[in-house]
Amino acid sequence: MAKVAVFIADGSEEVEAITPVDLLRRAKVDVDVVSVMNTLEITASRNVKITADKLIGDINFDEYDLLVLPGGVKGTNNLNATEILKEQIVKFNEQGKGIAAICAAPTVFAGLGLLKGKDSTCNPGFWEAFRAGGANVIEDSKVVVNGNIITSQAMGTSVDFGLALVGYLCGEEAKEELRKNVRFGAL
Repeated sequence: MAKVAVFIADGSEEVEAITPVDLLRRAKVDVDVVSVMNTLEITASRNVKITADKLIGDINFDEYDLLVLPGGVKGTNNLNATEILKEQIVKFNEQGKGIAAICAAPTVFAGLGLLKGKDSTCNPGFWEAFRAGGANVIEDSKVVVNGNIITSQAMGTSVDFGLALVGYLCGEEAKEELRKNVRFGAL
């Protein structure tokens, strides 16, 4: 069974953090919500409290198949300040393991040089910075899957992002079945 770590921090965008967790769990994927702060509870971007399953210092990155970063500018800054997370993102990418980010969070990947020459997307407010860093910004796609790297635009694309993660880990058939069931309230 695939295993995913979704990293949260003070300032993470709530919908971007919780929607992928929800969809992945509906698809029977093992998901850990991991705080990069010193406590399990974080205060998200709209002052919603979210309690993580684990602290980053307590996980074994080798157990995971995919690392997921939600956006939110403050949350992204907190994720970007977490050196062990950035080291593991680079390692995962080198190994061809999955890394995914939405909204402002793909800037973490760009800052590590992982998007240079690659199709990707992010919050439209960061498109020019992405281009300056050598990324090929796909403006008209809610989600861009480029091999092991998955990027998405913003809170409004969270369901598409979560479904893309399901497709990446479980296959397109599982993704489409989940899309159909979620749309009609079967799950």
